[in-house]
Amino acid sequence: MSTRQTGADPCALAERVVLVTGAGQGVGRAIAHRCAQLGATVVVNDFYRDRAERTTAELTGQGHPASAAGCDVTDFNAVRAMVAAITDRVGGVDVLVNNAGNAGASEGSLFTSPPFWETGPQDWHRWLGANLFGVLNATRAVLPHMVTQGWGRVVSVISDAGRTGDPSLVAYGAAKAGAAGFSRGLARAVGRHGVTVNCVALGAMNTDSVAEVTSDPAVLKKVLSGYPIRRLGEPEDAANMIAFLASDAASWITGQTYPVNGGYSFAV
Repeated sequence: MSTRQTGADPCALAERVVLVTGAGQGVGRAIAHRCAQLGATVVVNDFYRDRAERTTAELTGQGHPASAAGCDVTDFNAVRAMVAAITDRVGGVDVLVNNAGNAGASEGSLFTSPPFWETGPQDWHRWLGANLFGVLNATRAVLPHMVTQGWGRVVSVISDAGRTGDPSLVAYGAAKAGAAGFSRGLARAVGRHGVTVNCVALGAMNTDSVAEVTSDPAVLKKVLSGYPIRRLGEPEDAANMIAFLASDAASWITGQTYPVNGGYSFAV
């Protein structure tokens, strides 16, 4: 595989193998669809294999090459086995999108989480698992191939909770900030190998988990009051930025965090 698609649309992902973690629903599903539309061979990962297979069926039904990979990204050995299987099946992973994470209402949310001083390690671990260690695990598994071929993209989905802070999501914000710090350090380490590493920080997105909280019009109004663009983000808003960062068009961008948040924080 060439390291640069000479003469092609710089935003195209043809001949690229893209692994999207947590792509069975919501933002991850939208990322998988956008990358497939741009010509990538997409591997859809999710903790729940049935969700991964559902997204995969959508992609293949539209004529896109795709496959499912069920795996818990907090399990390093399982992640390594998944990446080895992907390599055997379709080739090494060229683009990794670390999307898997958790901040749903069922596990504590912006309006239901207890204050930090009433929590303990048993609460923190669930936030640190997928949101931080999942990023490290998946990135470690795919990097050797990227470094060897001299081209690669790692894009991690973080949150404004990790950039500006959120009093109800302290441990979650710590995990997301950790992923951003990891990405900056790694960007310095692998840039000379043609590998870029960036983050996309999301605000409140129109996903099922957020809908559980914002179905109350009063709550939705309160949430949107902090957004100059008075709507929730759509999964496609995130997918468009991530697909750009995954492409040759972003070849001179690394170590950055891009807010996709309706103006919630401007440039913090």
